[in-house]
Amino acid sequence: MPVRTPICLTIAGSDSGGGAGVQADLKAFAAQGAHGTTAITGLTAQNTVGVTRIDPVDPRMIVEQVDAVLSDMAVDAVKIGMVGSEPSIRAVVAALQGLPEGVPVVIDPVMVAESGARLLEADAQRAFVRDLLPLATVVTPNLPEALVLAGRDDVDDLATLTDDDVLQVARTIADAGPDAVLVTGGHRAAAEDLLLLDDGTVLRLPGVRHADGAAHGSGCTHSSTLAARLAQGDDLPRAARVARAVAGEAVRRGLRDVGAGPGPVDVLDLPALRDAAAATAEAVVADQGRTAAP
Repeated sequence: MPVRTPICLTIAGSDSGGGAGVQADLKAFAAQGAHGTTAITGLTAQNTVGVTRIDPVDPRMIVEQVDAVLSDMAVDAVKIGMVGSEPSIRAVVAALQGLPEGVPVVIDPVMVAESGARLLEADAQRAFVRDLLPLATVVTPNLPEALVLAGRDDVDDLATLTDDDVLQVARTIADAGPDAVLVTGGHRAAAEDLLLLDDGTVLRLPGVRHADGAAHGSGCTHSSTLAARLAQGDDLPRAARVARAVAGEAVRRGLRDVGAGPGPVDVLDLPALRDAAAATAEAVVADQGRTAAP
């Protein structure tokens, strides 16, 4: 009997450069064999160098996008990325009321773009913590984002933070209501993710740092891979380990020849896909040649 196609919904912003946001999410879903659906919260004009404009989507449109998807498809997991403003947060919270009970929700607290552009308005942070975090099965901040969520954004040197400091930050975020907190390791010397489960268990997920890779979209890729694994029945520790490995490999394969700035990650292994597409094209042409021969 065929297995039903897993369906993931990303509620996030659009990246015109194709490296992060819903574009990265859809690629990560596809890489895990899941069908991706979207509710776009904001439009950005950006490339590998920077963000030049951000336009929020009408909150009513956010709700209608989610409603349209949920009314027709059995969504197995939700990933939430850039929400941008308090009205958008209220819209996402309202839209998720239609989500069936038990569907995992992964929240990636997108606050600042790699270029430095602010993607979450300062006055929206309180609503984000108060209203959105309690809906999360797991929240996946990087270390700077985690410090902001924990009220510790006065830390100037991340290298001064000990493992115990990071764990305390995770516990402070957990107090806001998410079931679990996963602080990703991209900004830590050890490149180690820290996962705090709802029963207090702490798991450390080691990884490899790829200094010569390209990392734009790595956080989106990580959280969307995590959501796709949860959609297919993985428990959270297994899904987190897979997400750490997949995101790291996507950075290693990153597209350093795309754009003048930091390139995007490559979760799909585009060189391998090009080789496969070329082989298919050769086979099709050869078959057509045989068919056309007298």
